[in-house]
Amino acid sequence: MRLFCAIDLPYQVRRNLELLLQLLRPKADLQWSPPSNLHVTTKFIGEWPEEDLEILKEALAAVPAPGEFAVDIQGLGWFPDAANPRVFWAGVRAGEPLQQLARATEDACARLGIARENRPYSPHLTLARIRRPVDLGPLRSALASLASDHFGRFTAAQFHLYESKLRPGGSIYTKLASFPLKK
Repeated sequence: MRLFCAIDLPYQVRRNLELLLQLLRPKADLQWSPPSNLHVTTKFIGEWPEEDLEILKEALAAVPAPGEFAVDIQGLGWFPDAANPRVFWAGVRAGEPLQQLARATEDACARLGIARENRPYSPHLTLARIRRPVDLGPLRSALASLASDHFGRFTAAQFHLYESKLRPGGSIYTKLASFPLKK
């Protein structure tokens, strides 16, 4: 099983991003994310044996809850940078509680032998992937004309364990368990 932990986006935030993607998609031939797949990843777990799923769920249920917290979806950018982009993203601003949740999830998974992430945690929503050279001029012009780069604010009340099944048309995510952020 290919697994990850994430926070879901509420309908209105997802809808705002869907409208953005409808505007931008015609501007560049990228691998655009379906709005239904957008989420704030807190830990990518990777391959995990199905027979040990309950062990993982128990470890995640024991993650210290930081309490509910506010999340702003604001800003747009490129990884690794604007000159040589591979990913187009929307920013996630949630401060220390999200960082704390990511660290605690990372620690719980590490105790089960799951590799730690080598890079610092950088919360974002992947809007598109850039797999080959493409003219980004029209996309950059559309971005410059946006009235706002704020797509909504919500309160995160839980995080989830998801399975990701890779398919030719894109990944399919299935929610396997939910964990409250306030105990």
